[in-house]
Amino acid sequence: MSRAPKPEWAPHTAVWIGFPSHPDLWLEDLEQARSEVVAFAAAVHAEGKGEQVLLVAADEEAAAEARRMAPFAEVVVELFGDIWLRDTAPIIGHDGLAHDFMFNGWGGKYDLPGDDDIGQRLAEERGQQVQSHGWVLEGGAIDGDGTGLVVTTEQCLLNLNRNPDLSRADIESRLAADLGFDRVLWLGDGLLNDHTDGHVDNLARFVGEGRLALPVGEENDPNWHVYQQAIERARAFGVDVVTVPSPGRVLRDGEIVPASYMNFYIGNAVVVVPIYGSEQDQAAVQAIQAIFPDRKVVGLRADAILTGGGSFHCISQQIPA
Repeated sequence: MSRAPKPEWAPHTAVWIGFPSHPDLWLEDLEQARSEVVAFAAAVHAEGKGEQVLLVAADEEAAAEARRMAPFAEVVVELFGDIWLRDTAPIIGHDGLAHDFMFNGWGGKYDLPGDDDIGQRLAEERGQQVQSHGWVLEGGAIDGDGTGLVVTTEQCLLNLNRNPDLSRADIESRLAADLGFDRVLWLGDGLLNDHTDGHVDNLARFVGEGRLALPVGEENDPNWHVYQQAIERARAFGVDVVTVPSPGRVLRDGEIVPASYMNFYIGNAVVVVPIYGSEQDQAAVQAIQAIFPDRKVVGLRADAILTGGGSFHCISQQIPA
């Protein structure tokens, strides 16, 4: 039996979801971001048929708003810098331990109070045993299929702004020792203008044992060459590749943003896909529905969340059953 964390499609007890709490970070996007987060949380909860939702608010003022907007959720109040709990909350291992890694603000870009230890505090709040690890690893940088196979990108995990003293072999050894991943599929770069330095959960997602979903796009897509290289590497590695349309060139204030349908969340009852008003939205939802015939796949707008740099997968971290 693999020592690796259970795959995301395995049953969950609950999910942590970050609730936008700092008006100075979100500015005019705050209210819309909160509405999008609550819509996502409601879909995952699925009127009690999905999983327990733990909305994490950074202070009592935000918590009161979270309780008003999402009466179906349990609200947890813990100081954090921002809502990207995929990267700052603990990774729950196959052993049930809460594995807490160092966090340095995505290579020193965003140093916000509370983000460096929110993982330990969330685990302790639930009475979970914490195993701390002395190297930088964000949850969005890896994705596993439950058998010991993990996918990541060289752009992120080999970036000198994370663990400059660790080689590729060192990182592979630590992934094996700390999380039980015994095989690593290395992709190259992530999406253009992704401030996480190419998190894999915006590019490639395991959707079954040895089965990897990847985007495809037209030549006017700013990431089409990234997708093609990733598909070639994945097939050469030996995994089964299934493709999903890309949203194409998505602009916000004239700038290309890292919009991706791959940032979906696989819940107990539903798969929630971020959509952006692209003409490919419906085709992507249909493609992902074909991948998950046993779950309802829903597309929800994530425009305001994307202004912060991520989407539904980025703001959530599941707690396996």
